[in-house]
Amino acid sequence: MSLHSEILEQPTCLERLLVSQRKTVEQIVQAIQMDDIQFAFLAARGTSDNAGRYANYLWGAMNSLPMALATPSLFTYYHQPPRLKQALVIGISQSGQSPDIISVLTEGKRQGNPTLAITNTPCSPLAEVADFVLNIQAGPELAVAATKTYTAELMAIAMLSAAMSGKADRWKELAQVAGWVNAVLELDETISQAAQRYRYMQQCVVLGRGYNYATAFEWALKLKELTYVAAEPYSSADFQHGPVAMVAKGFPVLAIAPRGYVLDSMLKILAYLKDELLAELVIIADNPEALDMAQVPLSIPTHIPEWLTPLVSIVPAQLFSYHLTLAKGYDPDKPRSISKVTETR
Repeated sequence: MSLHSEILEQPTCLERLLVSQRKTVEQIVQAIQMDDIQFAFLAARGTSDNAGRYANYLWGAMNSLPMALATPSLFTYYHQPPRLKQALVIGISQSGQSPDIISVLTEGKRQGNPTLAITNTPCSPLAEVADFVLNIQAGPELAVAATKTYTAELMAIAMLSAAMSGKADRWKELAQVAGWVNAVLELDETISQAAQRYRYMQQCVVLGRGYNYATAFEWALKLKELTYVAAEPYSSADFQHGPVAMVAKGFPVLAIAPRGYVLDSMLKILAYLKDELLAELVIIADNPEALDMAQVPLSIPTHIPEWLTPLVSIVPAQLFSYHLTLAKGYDPDKPRSISKVTETR
């Protein structure tokens, strides 16, 4: 099994998770709603932290549930955890092995809060400490760079949102995700050819906003892990408050700009980058105006509800990162300096 094969597995993984875990998700939501939960407190690292960024937007926008991202060092080194009264305490970890994430759930339980583990390893230490376990069921992920476990985490977060909303149409939209991802995978060869253009790229920025703020961070992470490019992720709004000064003619800017509430703001900054700063643009989008601005346009299916675009838009980004790794002459299955499980404290 290789990184590429795991990328290609994603439609199957997402469909399996949706079908097999819907009842579990609904039971979890029913139980936590009895606890008068006022906010979610989420701990994660790395790729899982980017899934948390998605939850921050999704649960706030779709479920009116505020969310705070934990600072695990307060629990492990400073021994000064915040008060978590009326919080749902959540740990997201593919392996369930990270001591700092476990420490957050342990403290959450000590304070009398319900705890939830979202993990690919239901027998892990994280799962053992949690009151509720949501197994993302992605199967063994042997590649060091996470791909199918990331989209499965996003699906789990989206399923929780759908269950909290109580709206049947949300589940119908979720049922289409695997098909949309499968359509993107058909661009594999096209993306392979496009990536050749950037084989000498050493630095870039990655822009996203709203739900796809998470996608910008995850795309940048994949580029760092696999291609060793200094890829810096930004909200397109934050980018204009200083960092845009680094852009000169030919500077690579990668962006995620699907239809939705933030599209107009994305189009404005992309037009400025192209026309005024002469940046080199790679754009993942589902609308002609955004795609027409790009030297390398990466199209995703149209009419994806904005709240689900991160589950689809990350896939061309994964393929781009994988093929750029090969173009640079590196082994995508053996990235330097990192391992599959990182046990931080």
